Amino acid sequence: MKPANEAALDAFIKLIAEKGFADVALRDIAEAAGLSLAELYRVYPDKVALAAAFMAKIDAEVLAGTPTRSDPEETARDRLFDAMMRRYDALRPYREVLGAIRRASTRDPMLALAMGPALRRSMAAMLEAASVPSEGLTGALRQNGLLAIHYVVSRVYEQDETTDLSKTMAALDSRLKMAERWAQLFEKYVKSPQKQKPQNEVNSPAA
Repeated sequence: MKPANEAALDAFIKLIAEKGFADVALRDIAEAAGLSLAELYRVYPDKVALAAAFMAKIDAEVLAGTPTRSDPEETARDRLFDAMMRRYDALRPYREVLGAIRRASTRDPMLALAMGPALRRSMAAMLEAASVPSEGLTGALRQNGLLAIHYVVSRVYEQDETTDLSKTMAALDSRLKMAERWAQLFEKYVKSPQKQKPQNEVNSPAA
């Protein structure tokens, strides 16, 4: 017999793939999982918690396939590309689930807001898988940037019927290249030497 959390997550994945996110209630999930509503509530108090658990399940699959050592010849963009494509490969059996969550979040701003922390946590996991720091202010910017890329690419992915996900690969590569160019420009701006102060300013007592 499956643990309550696994049974509930399996039921959630099956039901929202069939009916959509909004049309599935916690009572439906509990019944499909063979749990009482109280038992379900103890492990997952709402559908946002279940959606977060689903994303964590995908994160774990991606991280399990991450090489223990980075190839020094690979760029950060190469590693991010590999990590995100492993994510889309892991999502293949759950394409309807991904679409159901995305569509529901688009229609319901409060749901989108509630899903934010779990989505950023997933993007942080992808950055770490690519050996790209995800902490601090810079890390938060990277998380949000990768999330924006994922939002665009996932829409291509949902319609990509190619066996090798070539359309998804092309969309991801294009967006990552664009992000890399912006990051290089930002880094160049931050590291550029400060302009020399005017001579009279340098010689003033306040300088």
